[in-house]
Amino acid sequence: MRKNSLIGGIVLAAALLLGGCGGADAPAGHNADDVTFAQQMVPHHIQALDMAKLVPARSANPKVLGLASRIEQAQDPEIRLLQGWLTTWGAAPAHESMPGMGGSMSGADLKQLETATGAEFDKMWLGMMIQHHQGAIEMARTELAQGADAGAKALAQKIIDAQQAEIAEMQGLLTQS
Repeated sequence: MRKNSLIGGIVLAAALLLGGCGGADAPAGHNADDVTFAQQMVPHHIQALDMAKLVPARSANPKVLGLASRIEQAQDPEIRLLQGWLTTWGAAPAHESMPGMGGSMSGADLKQLETATGAEFDKMWLGMMIQHHQGAIEMARTELAQGADAGAKALAQKIIDAQQAEIAEMQGLLTQS
């Protein structure tokens, strides 16, 4: 009986300790730069998702199709995480479009992309997505330098690492087309 009480106490202590850490679900110690990062990255990621959703109907290149799918799979959960942080922080939600976001495509750029197909679309999409990713990397670097929240800074580093790798992949695809 004493062994079960000891194990139960250890489990309870571990749960309390882990619960108090916050982790990615309940970030604490944020600052205005963390809020700005989240408020700008959400619409930036939404635009990347919109661009990725154009690919299946306009490209036949399996590598471009696969990349677009991976972008969707990575950025959709990040959007939900960022939105959750904004709610937890009591900050205003992100807006659909925020002027001044680095790498964002203009409405005219997106209209041009929507009218292209095949190899022309692939080249245009890859070029625009490289520019888009570079903007996200800039925002993430600002978060690393100026943000305070450990979870937000960890996400910023993850964005930098993933999007630099995708830029290299896209540059390689552009040389093949």
